[in-house]
Amino acid sequence: MELGPHLRRIGNDIVAAYLIVTDDGITVVDAGLPGQWNDLLAELEAIGRPLSDIRGLVVTHGDSDHIGFAERLRREAGVPVYVHAADADRARGGEKPKTAWSGMKLGATLGFLAYGMRKGAMKTPPITELTEVHDGDELDLPGAPRVIGMPGHSPGSVAIYSKAADAVFVGDALTTRNVLTGAGGAAPAPFTDDPAAALASLDRIAGLDAAWVLPGHGTPWHGSPASIVEAVRAASGR
Repeated sequence: MELGPHLRRIGNDIVAAYLIVTDDGITVVDAGLPGQWNDLLAELEAIGRPLSDIRGLVVTHGDSDHIGFAERLRREAGVPVYVHAADADRARGGEKPKTAWSGMKLGATLGFLAYGMRKGAMKTPPITELTEVHDGDELDLPGAPRVIGMPGHSPGSVAIYSKAADAVFVGDALTTRNVLTGAGGAAPAPFTDDPAAALASLDRIAGLDAAWVLPGHGTPWHGSPASIVEAVRAASGR
């Protein structure tokens, strides 16, 4: 799905990943679920680009619904995978804290789980080799993605800012579709390790100049980072 001249989305409002597409190659942001590998291949075919044009995969955090096809892409195409150092263990298959399934509604939750099962969520391979990144790093990848530390959802959650794509990729730093309730609109994401820290981290993207804010779950936000930060804070009551 085309969002802009250098920006594509794969997946849907349940689970999404993104491509930064330039003449020099492609950067993938997040790897969704394992079964979205076929969505990636279909998107590449639609834009007439080979798998070999992918230069790197940047993961916004180490949860299983964001690393889905990462190991396959690394193993089969030799694509390096970049993960914040604080989430490296999680991405390698380490333990994560248990979080409350707050406000869940049966229909929405079952829909999320069913989609995950269809897309291989129960068989997500850990990333066996990765490159650790840190807050402030600008990666030598198409679109010059810059890493912005957003601790809260997980210790190593990051946003990825690309001026070329005119976008900020936020993973689960916020959501526009709560996968547990089905509610749309900008709001804090469920399954967050430290909700207060996640809200505080939103200040780190509020001043960025971008036309798109792109969560891992929900409709792409066509508007400024400042506007979605305001909307998330309003939804949280803070």
